[in-house]
Amino acid sequence: MTDRTQTTMESHPDILEMRERHARAERAASTQQGQAVEALALLTGLYLAASPWIAGFNGLSTLTVNNLITGIAYALLLSGFGHAYERTHARAWAAAVIGAWTIIAPWVVAGNVDTTRTIVNNIIVGVIALMLALMAAMAAGDTDRGGSGRSARMAR
Repeated sequence: MTDRTQTTMESHPDILEMRERHARAERAASTQQGQAVEALALLTGLYLAASPWIAGFNGLSTLTVNNLITGIAYALLLSGFGHAYERTHARAWAAAVIGAWTIIAPWVVAGNVDTTRTIVNNIIVGVIALMLALMAAMAAGDTDRGGSGRSARMAR
């Protein structure tokens, strides 16, 4: 028979670093800037999803479906941002890709959908979505780089 030793989380070699990282993430998520980015990103995603009906281009079915899907995806990617601030770095970059896609979508999706109304709508919403996602990525990245953990000790 072998003797098994059970280890607990308290004996993890990086427990102090993990606690500090979590505390930094909690502080970042509770700031007004973090909460504002999350709220504005949620509103931006919801507007993008509803924009074909709000701006009046819902007859252009390919762009309507595109904006509906990308808007919902964007809202879902950044809506839980404040609750898992330290784990949202990749989600924020995915949201930035959605913002960039929104900008170029009127010219890329199939069909003749590049009207003045669709271009203006998607460029404005896409730029806002891209800026919010980049702000979220920078803030999430700050929580990743802020520690003095094993990688920082190894670099010394």
